[in-house]
Amino acid sequence: MTNPLHNDLSNAIRFLSMDAVEAANSGHPGAPMGLADAATVLFTKHLKIDPTAPNWPDRDRFVLSAGHASILQYSLHYLLGYSDMTIEQIKNFRQFGAITAGHPEYGHVQGVEATTGPLGQGITMAVGMALSERMQNARYGDAICDHYTYVMAGDGCLMEGISHEAIDFAGHARLGKLILMWDDNNITIDGGTDLSTSTDQLARFAASAWHVQAVDGHDEAAIDQAITAAKANPDRPSFIALKTVIGKGCATKSGTNKVHGAPLGSDEIAATRKSLGWDAPAFEIPKPILSAWRDAGTRHKKTRLDWEISLINSGKANAFNQAYKGDLPGDLRARMDGFIKSIVRTAPKIATRKASQNALEVVNDVCANTIGGSADLTGSNNTLTDGMGIVSSGNRSGRYIYYGVRDHAMAAIMNGIALHGGFIPYGGTFFVFAGYMLGAMRLSALMGLRTIYVLTHDSIGLGEDGPTHQPVEMLATLRALPNMHVIRPADAAETAEAWECALLADKTPTSLALTRQGLPSLRTSHTSENMVAKGAYVLRGTGGTRHITILATGSEVHLAVEAAETLTKDGINVAVVSMPCWELFEAQSQDYKDEVLGDAPRMAIEAGVSFGWERYIGSADHFIGMDGFGASAPAPALFEHFGITVEAVLAKAKEILT
Repeated sequence: MTNPLHNDLSNAIRFLSMDAVEAANSGHPGAPMGLADAATVLFTKHLKIDPTAPNWPDRDRFVLSAGHASILQYSLHYLLGYSDMTIEQIKNFRQFGAITAGHPEYGHVQGVEATTGPLGQGITMAVGMALSERMQNARYGDAICDHYTYVMAGDGCLMEGISHEAIDFAGHARLGKLILMWDDNNITIDGGTDLSTSTDQLARFAASAWHVQAVDGHDEAAIDQAITAAKANPDRPSFIALKTVIGKGCATKSGTNKVHGAPLGSDEIAATRKSLGWDAPAFEIPKPILSAWRDAGTRHKKTRLDWEISLINSGKANAFNQAYKGDLPGDLRARMDGFIKSIVRTAPKIATRKASQNALEVVNDVCANTIGGSADLTGSNNTLTDGMGIVSSGNRSGRYIYYGVRDHAMAAIMNGIALHGGFIPYGGTFFVFAGYMLGAMRLSALMGLRTIYVLTHDSIGLGEDGPTHQPVEMLATLRALPNMHVIRPADAAETAEAWECALLADKTPTSLALTRQGLPSLRTSHTSENMVAKGAYVLRGTGGTRHITILATGSEVHLAVEAAETLTKDGINVAVVSMPCWELFEAQSQDYKDEVLGDAPRMAIEAGVSFGWERYIGSADHFIGMDGFGASAPAPALFEHFGITVEAVLAKAKEILT
């Protein structure tokens, strides 16, 4: 049953949504109108939030995975009283300069927990949030961390492949504080869902160990009871199928794909106002209805104030707040500097993936809030260190997650962990599978998250696994992403510095490209300055006027150094520049960049495609690397076959200088 007040509250969402889309002449009114009843129940009866403190750590999380329905969330925020969501923002939906973007954007709007829009990403980030909640609960107890994560998703979210990875992971992890509400309206852009799917979603979720229910998505009492029942199942995530009518309330267009992604039109809106008895003009909410919504927004203010007292009384406030804000320990720099000094002294010849594990032994010892993991490649990625403990359904206090063969979900779950607060996530896989993860990696960059990707087997140097696993294009691909640090260290010292850079980049994700094969140590003297943080630096100077500069990254830097030694004997002054991170280099002053690059002709060597190197070397002809896919053979044979050798560097340098 549904009471009259509920109808009024829900219709407030419907009319704000249809009016905003109409004013913008752009947007998606159908889902917000169809979900208005469920959203009203959730936000007025269940969701634990305080709009006056939108960043309260123990708030419930709400993720609108169907991000195209963004006006639903903006309408809710205005009605509940979030200070940034004024009626003017609603009126300027999808307009330049307004915070009410076409899809919800994290960091732009109070209460938006994640940037969504690419379907399926929101579900998976919510899994990361729910997992974080349980991990924090294991560390601080119910009084400090005890909240739910709610997701609203559509048919498209459940069709995307990442949803299967997320659903399977969440069920196995028994994330009982995760509740997913599905907008089961049988409509896609092209038409009915029967055009493209016949999946029994209830059976699908049940097979992955979820608690499942199906209810009328427009019955207030049924929705309320379903959410209550979901919360009464603490050992399983819950799936609630809401049978809804897209565009619910429309005079003539409800239940059709015509309301999915287009304005309703003035005639349809006028007819809908008449049929629903809504006399208020566009963008006006009758005072009694707005007052009822604002009262709903204050339901948990006292809960939040009591929580703040509990945190203070717990004796854990300092540790909790530092972890939640992502603060790094004050002795990190000193510990890393001492570790790098020992590397320079011992000069190990090891793969940078192993050097990464060695650096992580220090990082994970110093930083108690790092959470590691791998997509079923722990022994290859070298991401597990001593004493971390494994995160499982029976042990939330661990610090290492076995993600299984779910690369894409791993990336999005890590985004959810970073968004939740309290932990710094890193996860490993083969570099080539960054192609699988790219949708989530792009959101890491867009949202400005400290998500760290450990990407091993970074070139043809992985050898016999062949071209399917040799990521010749991935360096260029990730370098094309704005706000992504791509670091390819040349030896153990640079790898340690790369980890420090990744931790310090609290508004930027980092991709660490690491080798399978062993590399010699190249840093011959210790400096307390983090050289990788400069992006590029002169590793080997000339002692005189430069004749040529060789730029290189990762496993090819030692080839550049060896070639430089030979060229020097021939009277050619060569500077070798190690260039582990283009993005950090571009952040340096122009004077520094000019000093490093010099005025002499430049060439580059990297076991990847040349795309992008022209900006530093001027001509693609000055590049030694790959111009196609690799092959299956031992690594030394591949480097020889593809001409990535000292001899090739010598020949190219002399060619450039003649």
